[in-house]
Order: sequence, then C-alpha cells, then structure tokens
Amino acid sequence: MEKNRAMHQVIFLILRRMRAPLVVLIVVYAISILGLVLIPGVDDAGQPWRMGFFHAFYFVSYMATTIGFGEIPYAFNDVQRLWTVVSIYLTVIGWLYAIGKILSLIQDPAFKQAVVEQSFTRGVRHMVEPFYIVCGYGDTGSLLVRSMVRRNMRAVVVDIDPARINELELEDLGLSVPGLCADAALSLTLKEAGLLHKHCVGVVALTDSDAVNLKIAITTKLLHPGIKVICRAETHDAEANMASFGTDRIINPYDTFAHRLALALHSPGTHLLYEWLTGVPESELPTPPYPPHGTWVLCGYGRFGKAVKANLDQEGVKTVIIEVDPDGTGCRDFCVVGRGTEAQTLSAAGIEQAVGIVAGTDDDANNLSIVMTAAQLNPDLFMVARQNKCDNNDVFQAALLDLVMQRSEIIARDLLALLTTPLLDLFLRQILNESNEWANEQVSRLSAVTGERVPDVWSFHVNEVDAPALVAALAAGRRVLLGEVQRDPREREHKLACLPLLLRRKNRESLLFPADEVAVELGDELLFAGRHWMMERMKWSLQNRNALRYVQSGEEHANSYLWRWLFGKRL
Repeated sequence: MEKNRAMHQVIFLILRRMRAPLVVLIVVYAISILGLVLIPGVDDAGQPWRMGFFHAFYFVSYMATTIGFGEIPYAFNDVQRLWTVVSIYLTVIGWLYAIGKILSLIQDPAFKQAVVEQSFTRGVRHMVEPFYIVCGYGDTGSLLVRSMVRRNMRAVVVDIDPARINELELEDLGLSVPGLCADAALSLTLKEAGLLHKHCVGVVALTDSDAVNLKIAITTKLLHPGIKVICRAETHDAEANMASFGTDRIINPYDTFAHRLALALHSPGTHLLYEWLTGVPESELPTPPYPPHGTWVLCGYGRFGKAVKANLDQEGVKTVIIEVDPDGTGCRDFCVVGRGTEAQTLSAAGIEQAVGIVAGTDDDANNLSIVMTAAQLNPDLFMVARQNKCDNNDVFQAALLDLVMQRSEIIARDLLALLTTPLLDLFLRQILNESNEWANEQVSRLSAVTGERVPDVWSFHVNEVDAPALVAALAAGRRVLLGEVQRDPREREHKLACLPLLLRRKNRESLLFPADEVAVELGDELLFAGRHWMMERMKWSLQNRNALRYVQSGEEHANSYLWRWLFGKRL
C-alpha cells in the first residue's frame, strides 16, 4: 500500500477536484438525452417515431464535443431541433466549466506535488542497481552526487528546498538521479526515497541541521538496521549522540580540516599522500603545503576556530586568538577583541612576528579581507582561510592562499573515499601511525608510477565475483604472487603502472604497501592506486584464466573447448 501512496494521492485529488464538474456533465447529458427520448419525431415514411436511449446518447456525445453533427436516424422536426439548440448551449457550458476545472487542477500546487511524488517513487521503485539516499543537495550534496555519477554510482536525492531540486533536474549528470522536495527527517519521506528498497545500501545525511541529520540517522537505524549510515555533524554533542546508536561514520568538517592542518605541520608526507589519494583522478597533483612552526594568529573562535586551536595546541604551536564576541565564544580572558579585518587588531595580535594566519569566520568577505590585510603587514605569512560558499571559488583561488578550508569539499572527498573504496578509508587511518620519512618514501614510489597526475584508486576482493580466475587458480593449488597480478596481460614483461596500497587478509590482518613476493589468498582484499586504465587491464588477469596463466608462466592457452580438445589442453 505504501508504494502506491503517491498514485492514490493523485487519483484522490483528481476525483475530489473534478467531482462537481463530473456531476454537472452527467446532469447536462442526462437532461439532453431524456429530452430527445421523450420528444416524438417522424420516420422517413411519415410515421410517429421516438429515439431510443442509445441513439440519443450517441447523438449528444458527438454533438456536445463538436466532433460533428447529423440528424439521425431520421431528420428532426422543429421541436427536436429546438431541444437540440437548448442541449448545445447546456453541454457547451458544462464542458467549459469542466475544462476550466481541469486547467485549475493541473496548476494546483498540491496536484503538481502529488504527480512529482508519484513519478519519483516510480523511478525509485524501478531501480535495479545499488544506490545511496543523499539527504541534502547543498554545496556538499551536489558535489558528492556529481562525483558519484562520474563513478557510475547511483543516488537518490531528498532536499526540503525546491530550488535545489530544480537545480538537480537542470544538471546534465549523465545518469538519472531521482530527486524529491520533502523533509528528509520524516520517516515517510525516507521510505518514499527507497529506504526499504532491496537495492538501497546506505543513507548519507548532509543537511545544514545537526538535528535533522540526527533524526535521519535514528530513523534509518530503526527501520533498516543493515544498511550504512553516514552523517555530517558540526558539533561534538551531535557527534556523540549519533555515535551512541551505531552511526557508521560521522564527519565533522571543522575537526577534519584542523586535524589535517596539524598533520601537515608534523608529517607533510602523510598529508600529501592523503591529498593525492583523495583527489580527483587524472587532475594535476596538488602542491605540497609546508606550514611553518611558530606563532599563529587565529581569527574567529567559533566551532572551526576551537577545532584548529585544539589541534595546534597538540602540536605545541602557540596561537593568538582574535574574536569579535569573546563572551559568546568563551575566550574572554585570552583573546584580542576585534574582527581581524583591521590592521590595528592584527598588529595587536602580533601579526608582524607570526608565521601563519587562519581566517576562520563564517563570512567569506571578512576572511578574504583578513588575509589580504595580514599579507600587507607580513608578506611571509602562511595563509589559511575558511571558504563558506562554493560560489566564491574564483575569488579564493585568486587570493593565492596556501590552504583553503571548504566544508563541502572536505566532506565530499571523505565520503567519496568511503563509498567508492572502503579499503581506502582504512588505509588512510592506518598511515597516520607511520613516520613522515616512511610517508615520503611511499610518495616517491607512488609518483614513479602515476607521474604528475592524481592516481585513480580501486580495490577488489579475491572471490568469485571480482576475481573468478584467481579463485580458480588458488582452488587448484596454484600459488599466485601479488607481483604476478600486477603484470600486463598483453606483455607480461611489463609491469602495470600501479602500486598496491593495502592487503587485508580474511582474518582482518592488514599489510601496508605489500611486497610483490606476498602470496595472494582466498578472501583477501586488495587496494591499488595507479593510472585509471590499469584497473581494466588488471581485471583481465583476474577474470580470465588464460590471461592469468600467461602473466604467471608466459604460456598462452587456447580459449575455446574445441582448440583445447584438439591440442589436448586442459584448464
């Protein structure tokens, strides 16, 4: 019943709004038909004759709709013609009234919404591929959906703002992405979006409200506990609440950026490795940042400012706070009062002796003003600014900043890594425990196989779905080395331009950057990085038995059963 709710709403609205016009038309037709039946006529022999109900209905039908006109089955007398004139005016008025109501119904916002919901639910119901429900289509949601579509991943969008849904419909994404303008916090909305659909694999809550994201997470976990739930949260209280009932992943953009800034301070190589592996494949490699140690000036002590200060404190970096509302933010006793846009305030904070500045207010114009004023006072500053709106991309790029904190990009990149290659998320968490020297070595290895472009990242599971040829070889007792899987199935002497990042065994034991001599086992999960076309060549060896045998031994075997029989070949 629930899956037909939208259709029932459409039918209900039609019947309710068209009830009066239908009654008018029925009464008009009944009066016209009854008059023709009761008025006596004359047949072609001059004998009295009365029209039957069928002939009367037939005549009124084509007369009222102006399809044509003819006196049937015999010519009318004057009384019949007079009644026909009356019937013409009655039916014309009835139809004008009905057509007016139909036009009014089509323009009715409730009817339009019902039709849109019916079309949306039908599109979701007919989806046959795994998909995610993305709640919120702002800067973060739109960036995530576009990135998912580029990777042939399916998504369903829910947003309460009609302008954002209209924007989704106008975008040329390449794949159909159903969108619904509704409140994602309502369980009924999530059901219409496919929460209980057998192909729904996860829900991503990216609205601007932590309370709404929390409600989405709770509803999803209660109604469909088996799927993945990922939420955006901007306060620690919301994070703790979401984590208390098993939310799979919670992303706080402020904490994430602050942590990476601190990472760039103590381990630039690890930070660079992270940036390379989460960037847009085949784009130019980003320039590595080298934030200096010393005193930093932090403008704005809100949620972002607090996160940055906490992480810089852990690195032993001294910070000076500039805040316009010290009482409201809790830094009354240890900050310089002001916006930071004025040279006087920056000088009072010691900008001339500082090594870096973070413009972290919630106003893009103020942040740009802060860094421009600071650069005039101290041209050697390492400049970091918070960008709140994606529309200001060009302006922030023109400012030539060392680092830009953009919430939507941070969340989208983390989510994309998590949704497309879950092993990458595990890898990025594990490399945090390694030294900067180790990370620099891996960066060199990675750049050797990918050149000056951001690598693509892919993974596969040693099972019947991802690697049937490899499974068959292992089941037959053959030993397959990781280095053999990386050989080119066209010319085995050449190695594919890729690098193994992580091998996770069936028992959850993990190996970072495993060596070529490591033997592959059933149930292994492998993560690779390299040029994007290397993945397809590797799949050839994983899925074709002859290709796998060729990269292992150099022997080429016939493919068909006929040739194998003729040459006595056996798999």
